Amino acid sequence: MDRPAESATLTTRLDTDIDTHIGTHIDADSDEVQNSKKMLSRFLIRYTFALQEVSTRIDILKQEFQTIHEYSPIEHVKQRIKTPESIMQKVKRRGYDWTIPSIRENIRDIAGIRVSCSFISDIYRVAGMLVQQPDITVVEFKDYIEQPKPNGYQSLHLTVLMPVYLSDRVESVYVEIQLRTVAMDFWASLEHKIYYKYNKEVPQHLRDELHEVAVDIDRLDKKMERIHKEMLAEKLGGSGEPRGL
Repeated sequence: MDRPAESATLTTRLDTDIDTHIGTHIDADSDEVQNSKKMLSRFLIRYTFALQEVSTRIDILKQEFQTIHEYSPIEHVKQRIKTPESIMQKVKRRGYDWTIPSIRENIRDIAGIRVSCSFISDIYRVAGMLVQQPDITVVEFKDYIEQPKPNGYQSLHLTVLMPVYLSDRVESVYVEIQLRTVAMDFWASLEHKIYYKYNKEVPQHLRDELHEVAVDIDRLDKKMERIHKEMLAEKLGGSGEPRGL
């Protein structure tokens, strides 16, 4: 549990000061804003710990596959913690209460980790290995691979509760896990840069081209996986599965 004084102080300061600054700009030099950011930074440390926990679980799986199975479904892993500024902007944008409990419950992507896999089947394989771990609780599952977003975005999103063992208590902390193929990740990165460049007002012809590329990437991913499975089948005498799995 958070100390009541810390929560109350953050609430008061955010209600009276930050709400004024975030409307059109943030006065980074304001003492009140700086003090609130410091308190929020102390709050964020638990998300750093949760991210380390998830990252370790993923790294163990990656090393196990590389050592025992001579193949890893995990290509790359990236992680990030939202900045205090980003959190405050999202709270303002969504109209949430300026309290620690509200931020903890409503902003569930403060800690985020992205896993890039070689093939679509690897995405579901890694996700399955993670969610079957008894101390990881899945609270939200969004499959944008089976049902892509209208703009063509594809990814598997999991929001999980991760136990963090502190000196005097155990806290359950939200972590967002995104799993996608390397090709999907490339598309998402490019799409993000384009939307940032145009301040989200992307010309329609570019939107259409991005969607067309997303369709091509889906076709490429599926074709590469068919080639991969055919190669395995020939190598392993038709079993289609690496030995030891």
